[in-house]
Amino acid sequence: MLGIVRSWFDRLFAEEETVVLLLLIGACFLLMVTLGNVLVPIVTSIVLAFMMQGIIARLSNMGMSRWLTIAITYLVFVSIFFGVLVVLLPLVWQQLTNLFQELPAMLRKLQHLLLLLPQRSEMFTEQQIREWMALASKELGSVGQYLLSFSIAQLPNVVGLIINIILVPILVFFFLKDKETILSWLASFLPGRRPLLSAVWAEMNVQVANYVRGKAVEIVIVGFVSYIAFVVIGLNYSALLALAVGLSVVIPYIGAAVVTLPVLLVGFIQWGWGGEFFTLFIVYSVIQGLDGNVLVPLLFSEAVNMHPVAIIVAVLVFGGFWGIWGVFFAIPLATLVKAILYAWPRPKVAGENTTDMLADE
Repeated sequence: MLGIVRSWFDRLFAEEETVVLLLLIGACFLLMVTLGNVLVPIVTSIVLAFMMQGIIARLSNMGMSRWLTIAITYLVFVSIFFGVLVVLLPLVWQQLTNLFQELPAMLRKLQHLLLLLPQRSEMFTEQQIREWMALASKELGSVGQYLLSFSIAQLPNVVGLIINIILVPILVFFFLKDKETILSWLASFLPGRRPLLSAVWAEMNVQVANYVRGKAVEIVIVGFVSYIAFVVIGLNYSALLALAVGLSVVIPYIGAAVVTLPVLLVGFIQWGWGGEFFTLFIVYSVIQGLDGNVLVPLLFSEAVNMHPVAIIVAVLVFGGFWGIWGVFFAIPLATLVKAILYAWPRPKVAGENTTDMLADE
């Protein structure tokens, strides 16, 4: 048994770079677990700079100089970054505050609407609905106490948040400007012969680039279209709900299912069983249908292709490790695992060399 294990170990780790790759993965995992909060601005800056590479590539193909390309790209990034901070986030925060203030009144209205169900269906009784609403009121009180304690506990982190807001644009600039220098410095610590690492990097560079940039475009399009549709319909908390719908596309399958409930619930409380509610339902269904059947195939024709079960498992596993950040980066991390598994050296089957020689001839 020991000989079998040793033979398997020698076969998998016969080359130096396989050991180096495992050490790199282990070191990165250890850093994320122990220093995840400290590394948030660095990881965020790397992702944002990575997203900007598409603009740099297009401007370079137009014949622009490197410095002009970086300047235009960074100007686009700064405009979007501070536009979100100054315009979008205050609007969303205001609507979120209004939502929490109006939750008790909304809950009473919801109870009144639900009490009409026993008159329309024998499946529900008035006693069941009152018990549900009592439970919901109790849970709402617990959530309110948790949010209050959470906000007080997080006051010391406000300074850290301000520092991160200042650091991210600075780090993005240097990652854009000195990308090649940084990559060359990192490569100097790797083995000179590294076909496995090169294969993993090539796979990640193509797949993750398409995925991250495609997801950014999808979030903007879905969020913007949802906001316009909600405003036209007259739905309350349009910006907050549109932001939730836009961000939900980051988590395939699960995100759309989770965000549907608050959208329809707000519409139901606002209008009840009326024409406006069914209009909201139809418009929201059309947005989700166009996203899944038109926008996603268009944006991700060359991007990550994984089975839905693999995507859900990745969301659960990485979300369990790193919380909300693990959920957001579950697909790129799953792509990394997939690239490593595909590029990992496999033991040669007897007669493989002979077959290859005959094929070459």
